Amino acid sequence: MTTHEQLLARHRAVMPHWLALYYEHPIALVGGQGCWVDDAEGRRYLDFFGGILTTMVGHNVPEVVEAIRDQAGRILHTSTLYLIESQIELAERIARLSGIPDARVFFTTSGSEANEAALLLATSLRRSNQVLALKGSYHGRSYAAMGVTGIRSWSASGYSPFDVSYVQSGYRYRSPFPGLDDEAFTAACVADLKMVLDTTTSGDVACMIAEPIQGVGGFTIPPEGMLGAYAEVLRPLGAHFVSDEVQSGWGRTGEHFWGIQAHGFTPDAMTFAKGLGNGVGIAGVVARAELMEAVGANSISTFGGNPIATRAALATLDYLQAHDLQRNAKVTGERLLDGFERLAKTHETIGEVRGKGLMIGVELVRPGTTEPDAAAASAVLEGARRAGLLVGKGGLYGNVLRIAPPLSVTEAEVDDGLGRLEEALDGMP
Repeated sequence: MTTHEQLLARHRAVMPHWLALYYEHPIALVGGQGCWVDDAEGRRYLDFFGGILTTMVGHNVPEVVEAIRDQAGRILHTSTLYLIESQIELAERIARLSGIPDARVFFTTSGSEANEAALLLATSLRRSNQVLALKGSYHGRSYAAMGVTGIRSWSASGYSPFDVSYVQSGYRYRSPFPGLDDEAFTAACVADLKMVLDTTTSGDVACMIAEPIQGVGGFTIPPEGMLGAYAEVLRPLGAHFVSDEVQSGWGRTGEHFWGIQAHGFTPDAMTFAKGLGNGVGIAGVVARAELMEAVGANSISTFGGNPIATRAALATLDYLQAHDLQRNAKVTGERLLDGFERLAKTHETIGEVRGKGLMIGVELVRPGTTEPDAAAASAVLEGARRAGLLVGKGGLYGNVLRIAPPLSVTEAEVDDGLGRLEEALDGMP
């Protein structure tokens, strides 16, 4: 058996140092079932992060596995130079589910690439490189996607193809307006948007790109309707609205199938990825026809929407809808949120608990203050692993625990995970 220590030595010999690994002693996951995974040394864990919100319906789901196995026995790849029936069927379903009139769909292999494509569409149609993004946002690790990312620790370069202006996000806890109610907070953010438009742009803005719930930013959630209020300001200017649903799509918020639906309007485009393939690489853009047809050159997507990925995605969507996992996300998410709010009353290091559905952020601070405590988050991450629970970590200052189990998580598993997380909190140095 190859040990974790041996794998880590080989990893460090050939992988870049900036490729992040969790834990003081990193682990390899080699098997799983449902919401449980096994590492290379035989340890079992309850998975509350799902490969960064990607294993959406659970590990080793027979219906998804069989779809992949069946397609692999036929043909693995053809490219978009040929018709692919499963790709067309998936595009039809996503177009219907999007609610976007006369929608068109373009498939890619990652959320970064999907966001790049959406930005290309908007800037091409508007013939402008001016883009609005939210503070605390994350849209990918590629060049243009990184250019609209509003977190310094995830921005490797100051160069960008865009002229970007950043506006307030829904991160009320650390905003200039922390004490305002929903209505007043939204009004203050809209006023800020108008000031940004008047002072840092020529008025010829191509688009705003926004996550309805910021993922890497620590699962920050704007008041319902706030992004709709932003869209109302942008509409007379002709600027498009791109909703980055890479993490918030497919029913994960519980209340809605798409995160943007909490804001009372239909965007011009949505990007998607992660959970759609339940671990198989598939992503894309769904947009109004006028916007999608803005590309004035030939293009293909060599791997985007290939037969294996689209069969996996169709099986994942089938399973998601047949088992009403959106409703399950709402029920189990509320149970998780209630549990973390109870823990916050007995653990001073928890500064804020926030979430919707199965996207929950637990912000850790130095007791008695709002000062971010990244060391505490790292300690709890390690403690949770020792207790047999995998969670994520993020936030603007690296001090937020990110809780996002597969949408098939049960109430019993929720209670189990809460107990393990409490053990980790209690064991902090």
